[in-house]
Order: sequence, then structure tokens, then C-alpha cells
Amino acid sequence: MPENSIDELIKWVISVDRRLILMESMKRHTAVRASDIAHESSRSTQNISRALKELEVMGLIECLTPEKTTWKKYILTDTGRKVLEKLEGKYL
Repeated sequence: MPENSIDELIKWVISVDRRLILMESMKRHTAVRASDIAHESSRSTQNISRALKELEVMGLIECLTPEKTTWKKYILTDTGRKVLEKLEGKYL
């Protein structure tokens, strides 16, 4: 995982809509799937899947079902929770 400060991660998240949509969804759900968020946000599943991969690479979320090829479920990491806390009220 790249070493980033929480503030840098927040800037990174808010710089792209799909990332912010994903964090917003993480606020409401313990575990998320791309298709569920896509349906909720009227975005394409591909768009949300890309956001999931981006957040996973940055260490904000982790996959609960990495062995699956589809219907993967993701949860926030400790870092992801810290970022979400700081986003709440300000950006979400």
C-alpha cells in the first residue's frame, strides 16, 4: 500500500466523482459490491468496478472475496474508515 497521509487520500478521493460515490456508499453499507453501488448511483458497473480497484490499490478498501471473479464484496480498511470520517460532513 502506498504511504499517504489521510489529507492526501481525501484530496485523491474527492478529485474523481466515482471515488466519492463509492465512499458515500461505504458510509451506508458494511460491505459493498460494484453492481449494487452502480444500481444505487446510476453509474455503470465498469465505472464503479474501476473505483473499487483504485480504492483497493490505495489501501482504503479490501476485498472479502478475492477468489471470486464476479460479485466481489469489499469493506473499508482502518485507513478507509479514517478517510470516511474526515469526508463526512465536509464532502458527503
